[in-house]
Amino acid sequence: MTLLEQLHHTGRLWRWTGGSGSGTWHFVTIDGAAGEALSGTAVMRKLEGTARGFGSLKVKARIGATSFATSVFPGKSDDGAAEQVWLLPVKAAVRRAEGLAEGDAVEVSLDY
Repeated sequence: MTLLEQLHHTGRLWRWTGGSGSGTWHFVTIDGAAGEALSGTAVMRKLEGTARGFGSLKVKARIGATSFATSVFPGKSDDGAAEQVWLLPVKAAVRRAEGLAEGDAVEVSLDY
């Protein structure tokens, strides 16, 4: 039986548009101690042989009153530092339910 870890993090909601300009995704970057915790879990799962594609981790996220299942993905820090960062996708239904817009500070809780 796997015990779940939980973390809390606040980050800005930002938008990424694909190279073709046809797709738009919104993310919250998880960095600092929270990013390090996720990276530690990813290393353990790799050693256990239970790692997922692209190094992602399945999570249950909560923003405000909205809970949703998704995955977080490893990313790179904006300044190119070696800091461990993760990207949490935030779908439109969650943004609408919580009244979120690009640039808003978002408090998120993750179970993983």
